[in-house]
Amino acid sequence: MARSCSPRKPASPVFDAIELTSDTLTGRGGLALFSRYVRSIDLFPHLDRLFGSLRKNSKGLPVTTLFHQLFCFFLDGTSRHLVRFDDLKADEGYAAAIETRPEAMASSHAMKRFFRGFWWPRIWLFRRLLLHLFLWRLKLQAPKVVLLGIDAMVMDNDEARVRHGVQPTYKKVKGFAPLQMTWGRFLIDAVFRGGKKHSNSGTTAAEMIRHVVTLIRKHYRPDVPIIFRLDSGFFDQKLFGLFEELRVGYVCTGKLYEDLTAYAARAPVSAWRFYRTPQQVWCYLEFGDRRGRWKKGRRALLTRPLDEDGQWLLEFARPDTLLYTNLGMGEDIDDLLTDAGLGDWTEAERIIALHHGRGADELVHRALKEFGCETLPFKRFAHNAAFYYTMAVAFFLYECFKEDVTEPVVPIPSYATTLRRTVIDFAAKVVRTGGRTILKVTQATWSQLQIPTLWGLSRSPPRFAWA
Repeated sequence: MARSCSPRKPASPVFDAIELTSDTLTGRGGLALFSRYVRSIDLFPHLDRLFGSLRKNSKGLPVTTLFHQLFCFFLDGTSRHLVRFDDLKADEGYAAAIETRPEAMASSHAMKRFFRGFWWPRIWLFRRLLLHLFLWRLKLQAPKVVLLGIDAMVMDNDEARVRHGVQPTYKKVKGFAPLQMTWGRFLIDAVFRGGKKHSNSGTTAAEMIRHVVTLIRKHYRPDVPIIFRLDSGFFDQKLFGLFEELRVGYVCTGKLYEDLTAYAARAPVSAWRFYRTPQQVWCYLEFGDRRGRWKKGRRALLTRPLDEDGQWLLEFARPDTLLYTNLGMGEDIDDLLTDAGLGDWTEAERIIALHHGRGADELVHRALKEFGCETLPFKRFAHNAAFYYTMAVAFFLYECFKEDVTEPVVPIPSYATTLRRTVIDFAAKVVRTGGRTILKVTQATWSQLQIPTLWGLSRSPPRFAWA
């Protein structure tokens, strides 16, 4: 019989037992970076000014302490149940990682009381906070043009029991449908609504647009070009009229009525133009259109893809898309774009490219859901609204954290799961000696994550200033 070649002794030691340790350890060492960042941007004095009156008793935890723990809770992402705070309260390592004394950790009951203290006058303060955070980043980036998106996001709460505001949505699930405005990767304004509200329900969108445009012109630059990208849920002449009144641009998906499809079918081949990208080829037809009750005609572009994934499409398989815009119509927005050196934005191909970029606006909704949660914890609508807006603020801070701190090791477009697995979830030991508290990590973590660089960036970020 041949002799076995397997070693008689194991290649690594085998555990004989498992025991307790008195060391302060944490598996979320990266939360220290986020905690230090949130403290360093000087946000907490503004939170105390807006929401400090929620604290009814001096024996309770300060409102800023609760917000700090909530922001870290959302970034951690281990659980979205409020009972998770009971586990965190008993974890000294977690408390040390977020720079909080163990006795100052909030229980799930404290968090529930905190959210139940919110009502609408105070809930709307979250919108002010989001908008001023947006103005802070806008001034830091100083773009030549402000490109905004607005859309409804369905939050699936189909399995929730008797939740106020959980209603049937267009996605055939029961839930909420907040109206959200986005700028790049950032969620900058939102109106929390029940699920039955459609995109352009009532005057909500118009009021949101008017308010945001006024703030940008007042606190950033009065002459900055502003352009909105919208889907067909906002196809409304009243909304178009508002954009034109505010001197801003829009690119909105229209509805294909029979007379328009018939006009496109009759159009000669010479009237069609081609738009090419490295990935795809489209043909488009440009014309002016005035619907039955419209007071004026508007520029329209009907686009049609000719190929998909390198395969030429047959005529019956080419879906048409109709776009309406006021760019290139001789309005004030054209002059603002020209003055900003962006005169080519009024050309048809650039307008089509702007519309194709609208998918990036929808990715913000996906990123928010991955960062936070769709199922909200409370039965009352106002309490869920407060929880939703807290999640939205935490999401904004998370996007700022990626941009200001973690960019050297994690690409800015990364989703929350990637950031958590890379930067947040590493083991660390908390040591207190000589009146100092020190977070210790392994040499591998130190080198791979460039800990000295990230620690320095988290301690000296751009300071938040109320506009």
